[in-house]
Order: sequence, then structure tokens, then C-alpha cells
Amino acid sequence: MGDVILRMENIDKIFGTAYALRNINFELCHGEVHALLGENGAGKSTLIKILGGIYQPNAGRILINGTEVKMTGISEARAHGIGIIHQEIVLVPYLTVAENIFLGREPKTKLGFIDKKKMNAEASRMVSALGLDIDVTTVLDNLTIAQQQMVEIVKASSFNVKILVMDEPTSSLSDEEVEKLFVTIERLKKDGVSIIYISHRMDELFRISDRVTVIRDGTYVGTKITKETNAGELVSMMVGRTLESFYTRTYNEQGAPVLEVKNLCKYGVFKDISFTVHAGEILGFSGLVGAGRSEIMSAVFGADGYDSGEVYLNGEKLKIKNPAQAIAHGISLVPEDRKKQGLVLINSCRFNMVLASLKYLMNGIFKSNKKIDRVYDEYSRKMHIKAASPQIEVGSLSGGNQQKVVLGKWLATKPKVLILDEPTRGVDVGAKQEIYTIMNDLAKEGLAIIMISSELPEIINMCDRVCVVHNGDITACLEKDRLSQETIMHYATGGDVNEG
Repeated sequence: MGDVILRMENIDKIFGTAYALRNINFELCHGEVHALLGENGAGKSTLIKILGGIYQPNAGRILINGTEVKMTGISEARAHGIGIIHQEIVLVPYLTVAENIFLGREPKTKLGFIDKKKMNAEASRMVSALGLDIDVTTVLDNLTIAQQQMVEIVKASSFNVKILVMDEPTSSLSDEEVEKLFVTIERLKKDGVSIIYISHRMDELFRISDRVTVIRDGTYVGTKITKETNAGELVSMMVGRTLESFYTRTYNEQGAPVLEVKNLCKYGVFKDISFTVHAGEILGFSGLVGAGRSEIMSAVFGADGYDSGEVYLNGEKLKIKNPAQAIAHGISLVPEDRKKQGLVLINSCRFNMVLASLKYLMNGIFKSNKKIDRVYDEYSRKMHIKAASPQIEVGSLSGGNQQKVVLGKWLATKPKVLILDEPTRGVDVGAKQEIYTIMNDLAKEGLAIIMISSELPEIINMCDRVCVVHNGDITACLEKDRLSQETIMHYATGGDVNEG
């Protein structure tokens, strides 16, 4: 690693009377990837917002190349070569790639019009410099999430970025797209860019980072050289205790079949899908992103139609045409994207918790506040939700607490089958363990659970059986004793059944 390019010393940030950060220290070396690790709510975002000029610290100082600087705003941070790529895409979807890169600083002709030819040519040069194959005249909304993220990197680099912050950059990417991102990161390092990398995925940190700094409850815990530490030590630093058993699962004797799907087909999406999930079972669905896992469950839930096939619940044949019918029959689905599909972010925790079960909480034509309060109290307690009050906006909670509100919302409908689509995406390790414990308790109570996950350790350690999906087809259904990353990936990539 090179010389220290960034040093943040004794940073305090106070909101009202509460400390969000207290005496935080962080340093970044030239050409280094330095991971910033901590549970949701630990203070990572606050620290980054101070670096990016969005917040002003109450105490402490920032030094770049040994010189103290004041980040009075976003433009000041950019002038010092700092770029931040947020977890949510903040580009304009209906503009082209080139228009997004140069938004607000478009090159002009002598007559004062936007010089599109020059803008496209310069954007193409920037894209090529990072080894990317993206047509800069394409409207952003037509790109994949991974490509949009690459455009964010190009835009940040166009400001002569020296320090680049990446906040959960792989949360919505496939394995192949992650590999491309890592190649881009290596290219940026060679170009002298220093990177602050925020992620909850331990395997990524050990692969891509040089050092890891851990913060907990707004305080600095310590910094480790990545190759000299391990996941157990980092988790212990994050949560202040040793997680003796990260995956909580007691395997019980399964009950009768609850949900049976037979020969479900949707032209061009999936074909001949058949599976059964029993009472007390967690049935996993694994496969590469785009394999069709979410589409299958969306059809079972009635959010999307299907062309042929049959769905049975407790032996009764169903024809579910919409989610309301699915909920009425006892099928619930926790969606992949909690912010877009699972929550009304500007409304309260209480409002969101009862949204799917409201019709059961009425006195005649009026909603019963007494019943609603009882449901909120019950499921916020069961889910261990940390919220200042039932009326606080759900969008202000950490990712883990938001996910537990979504879980509580669907459990309040008293489902017979619970479908979980990427239930721990974008939550920290402490919240993950809590969600695993909730899933285990629900299975012990006899609930039939289907879990879609892209994290193979999660699939292997939490599921009784796993259906592997490739190109809209179930290529294997593996029993517990056959579960391994190698076997699952063999079938997920279309490997021959006889070779697995």
C-alpha cells in the first residue's frame, strides 16, 4: 500500500442529544481497497456522508494528503476527488448514459447548444478506459442494474476521482456481474484510485479488500489487515460477542404436504415446474440470477399468470388469479425488493405491519385501532423490531428492521405457506442471525417455508431440501445430505443430471 491519502480523526456527529458517531478514526492509503464494516445503524453511512460533504462533523478533522480540509458540501468533496456510489442508483432513468455522465455540465457548441456529438464521444472514451462495453447512447433504464452501477463508476471517475466510496455495490448483482465489478475495481486501483468498500458479504471483503475497519454503535472498534484476520473475528468485533452458531436450524420431522405444484408452465419463462413443501420444512430454491426462481413464486402467489399446471394447498386444487386470493388461501410472499414491493416507506411501522391483514382488523366498516395495536405489539415483539415508536416512518429504520417489518406483516395474515425471496439481502450479520432464528422457530411451529436465496451458505445451512433452477427449469432437487456449493453450482449452470 502507498502513502495515506485520507485520514479522518476523532470524528463526532451528534443529532439532537444523541451521538451517531463518537471519536471515529479511519484512514485510507493510496491504491488501497479499505472495507468499512459494521451492523446496520453502526454509523457507516453517517461517516460517509461527512466525507461526502452532506453532514458536518461536530468534532474531529479530515486530512487529504496530510492537509486538513473542510467538506462544506458535495461540490467541495468532488473538488477534493471524492466520489460516492450509493446502494440505490441515483441516475436519471430516462436519460442516456452519456447524458447521465455529463448531467449539469454538458459540453456546449459555440451557439450555446448541447454538443451531443462531443458528449457521446467523451463518454465513450471514459467507458472504454474502464474496459466496459456499454453504448453511451442507450437510455439508462434499458440497462441492467449492474450496467447502471458501472455508469455510476464512470460518472464518479469523470470528476477525476481519487477516493471512491462503494456502498453495498453487489447487493443486486449476479455472480457473473460481481466478477466484472471486481475486474473494474482492480483497474481503478491500478489507475491510483483508493476505494472505501462497504459490504456485509464476508467472502467479498476477504477477496477484494486490503484492510478492514470495524465500527460498532457509532464508535471505532479496530482495523485489521484482511489476510491476517478471519470472519469469526470480524463478526465478533461487529456485534460485540461471538456468534457460536450463525445459522440457527433444528431439523424436525416434517408433516404432511402443504403446497404442491405440478407441471407449472409459463411460455418463455419457466416450464414443467413441480415441487412439494411440507409442514415444518424449509425448501430452498437456488440458481443464478435470471434463472426464473422469483418468477415461479410470483406465479404461485398470483402476482403473475401461468399458462398451464396445477397448484394444490392441503390437497385442494387452487386457481389463484391475484395476490388477494393467495392471501385468502394462506399463501404469503416476502418480496425480493422490500423498499419497492414490500413497504410504503413514507408510512409508519404500524401502518405497514397491518397492511396485508387489515380486512381482519375491522369493526364493521371501520378499522379497529385496538386490534391493530394488538397485532403490531405482537409481531414487533416476535420480530424483535427496534423502532422508537409504532408511528415512526418505516423508511427511517435500518435494513434489517425494515425486513423484519415485512416479515411481521405477512405473518400477521396467519399463512400456511410463507415464501421468502432473498430474505437477508442487504441486512447485517446480526439481523441475519435474527431472521434465521425466526425462520427456524416458524418451521418448528409447523409452517411450510420456501426460501429463494443467492447466498449458497445460507441455502445449505437453512434448508431441508433444495430445488436448483436453471433457465426456467428445475434441474435437481437435492436432499440435505447432498447439499454442497459445488453440487448446487453444477446444476445451477446446467450441468448434466448424471454427473452431479
